Amino acid sequence: MAELRCRREKDDPASEGPLGRLYEVETTDEDDSTATRAGAEVGTADGAHADGEGPTAGDARKGGTDVEGASSPKEEEKVDHLSANGTGSAEGAHRCSKSVLLQRVVKLFIGCLAAVTCGMIYAVYLSTYHERKFWFSSRQEMEREITFQGGSGLYYYYYKHMLFASSFEKGVYELTRDNRTVSGQTINAVEQLSLYPELLCSLLYKLSGSQDSIEPVYFYIGVVFGLQAVYVTALFVCSWVMSGTWVAGLLAVAWYIINRPDTTTVVYAIPLRDNWALPYFSCQVAALTSFLSNNISAATEMFCYLLMSVTTFTFIVMWEHGHYVLFVQGVVLLLLDCFDLIPARKTADIHKVYLSSLLLAYVLQYQRSALLSSPLLSLLVASLLARYLQQNMKMGPLVARLMKLVLHLYLLLCVLHSPGEGFFPLDQSDFILKFLEVKFGLNSTTEFIPNLLLCEEGFQSPGQDLFLRLTQASVLPFYVLVMLVCLFSTMQAIYRRLSGERLMGGVQMEQGRIGERPEVIYHVFHTLLFGALAMLMKYLWTPYVCAFTAFGVCSPELWVTVFRWVRLKSVHPVVLALILSTAVPTIIAFSLWREFFPRVLSELTEVQEFYDPDTVELMNWIKSHAPLAAVFAASPALLGTVKVCTGWPVTSLPLYTDLSLLQRSESTYQVYAMRSAEEVYKLLTAQQSSFVIVEEELCNQMSSVRGCRIKDLLDYANGHVVYDKGETYTFAKYGRFCHEIKMNYSPYTNYFTRVFWNRSYHVYRVNSVISFQY
Repeated sequence: MAELRCRREKDDPASEGPLGRLYEVETTDEDDSTATRAGAEVGTADGAHADGEGPTAGDARKGGTDVEGASSPKEEEKVDHLSANGTGSAEGAHRCSKSVLLQRVVKLFIGCLAAVTCGMIYAVYLSTYHERKFWFSSRQEMEREITFQGGSGLYYYYYKHMLFASSFEKGVYELTRDNRTVSGQTINAVEQLSLYPELLCSLLYKLSGSQDSIEPVYFYIGVVFGLQAVYVTALFVCSWVMSGTWVAGLLAVAWYIINRPDTTTVVYAIPLRDNWALPYFSCQVAALTSFLSNNISAATEMFCYLLMSVTTFTFIVMWEHGHYVLFVQGVVLLLLDCFDLIPARKTADIHKVYLSSLLLAYVLQYQRSALLSSPLLSLLVASLLARYLQQNMKMGPLVARLMKLVLHLYLLLCVLHSPGEGFFPLDQSDFILKFLEVKFGLNSTTEFIPNLLLCEEGFQSPGQDLFLRLTQASVLPFYVLVMLVCLFSTMQAIYRRLSGERLMGGVQMEQGRIGERPEVIYHVFHTLLFGALAMLMKYLWTPYVCAFTAFGVCSPELWVTVFRWVRLKSVHPVVLALILSTAVPTIIAFSLWREFFPRVLSELTEVQEFYDPDTVELMNWIKSHAPLAAVFAASPALLGTVKVCTGWPVTSLPLYTDLSLLQRSESTYQVYAMRSAEEVYKLLTAQQSSFVIVEEELCNQMSSVRGCRIKDLLDYANGHVVYDKGETYTFAKYGRFCHEIKMNYSPYTNYFTRVFWNRSYHVYRVNSVISFQY
């Protein structure tokens, strides 16, 4: 029987794994007793043969099998029972594996269905809200174009241009040699304004044959809303992958929608570049999250790598600031690699993605020099060189590792160029550095352009109202809790790595080491560094706060980590963690549903109306009365509307990344300064202006962010007003131009002639022949 048992343990598949071990424990004692009883029966039979009772030895040898079978019927019955039991165990294991596989498939299907459904619902919500806010379907084409606020309609103008072009190639050629947009300049609009979204959208519109079924403007905004659906779906996947439950994805989407004013600008500025690009970045982060995970198959890893490659390249092409965002991500991955928290192979693969994406984007974007001088490329080169010079950085005891790590970071900083060099385009590095110094309080300036950018909503530091809104939606308190737990666990993991403990291939939930998971560590540093950048752009930070917080409250592993620290003994940590990871999200979801769901519905049912008759009247006058060769000067935001509605050339564009255009805008803004008629006339004629539009809102601006009124910035930059120890001193020889020109007296009438006015705008023709009248 010992031989039978060993042979069964060797051949039976059920003996391998937990089921096999369980089978062995249950059958060993019974087999031993059976063998004992069989031995006793055989001994009795032998004694009988020796006494002459029963069959002879020869008969026994002839029918050995019969004798053995006759002498141990219970043993034969037990062997049959064991055989049947082994077969049943194998079949049970097979059925169990099928059941587990079925559960995984059902869970995956439900999660994917929930993710896609959330994205579609959000896209429908955006479309409905946009229609309610602007009454888009009931407006004429010009009124629809005016709704693209903040000068963002300029991008829609180029989309229309591509639709009206005789061919796609001809349209692209005209945009690369555009001399009908900025007066006196021929620009490559595709490169300078990053018009790849408009090129792609116009091509899709023509190829899809949508000309007969959908209007161009609906197709345009529909694509943007569709990308926002992808954005939400990717955030869903991030939380799902980290927590292991799609409930976390639902909670992340709910928080994202509730905090929509702080997560996106898509409602009121649809064509902006970040609204096109950030969905691709979200997909890249989702793919990177899965790629960094230890529990991932080779096929899934390859899929994530390919997805990460495509989305990284697309993100860089779609947004001129994309490589700066990826630089911050690269710093996060550099920290993970220095602390030996991710395999070196994966770090090398991600660097290959960055490098190939930068080079392909450089070729596609007409050899844009900003990509070759980008901080991301400098980081890649510096990391490669530092690693070559310090190949044994991850070896040795704790103190030696720390010293090597400090030296490695120092080498990185040395290889990187001196501050500013290689980080920004050479012609704009001084200007950008000065802006950053003023932004972070390291310096002050009276120059108009840096102060103007600081007053832009997208560059303003978030106020207390942001944190108040996040707290009211319960995001911020839980974010702080989740961040503290994950950060402390990450510090423990870093200490273990530096102490020589190797990276664990897979961490079980019962161990309570959530900081050992590379994808979690990445998101810890991701939200921290992007939180620092929230001073520049909060829309990069708040979406991932929602996703990261949702993962934390829904992850049993996080709760187990906390219970291991407090040494919970009254209740099993895993059981209590499973209960809390279900109960806490349920309570949060119920409170959000009760408090915020009525607000979301009210936004869709509330009657709103965007009505701007003065701007419509101005655009109609330009189209009907202005000469075809006329050039208009005004604020950049209004010039974007003029361009999209009329197509007339303008003196500047609402583009805040081009220094030359910002300087032209500063010259135009002088109509709101305390300058003489002759000075303003010279500035406008230098830009070949035919008409100048004076806006009442800017001229009579009464309230604004402290110190951010256009006329205050101009007075401060021109030296007409000086602030000293709380006192204001004025040194202007002339009155404010926008006020004085309305008086219609000399010398203003010598240089300018009013040709149109309404409550909001005054249009003056810049006289080509000066007539001096007194």
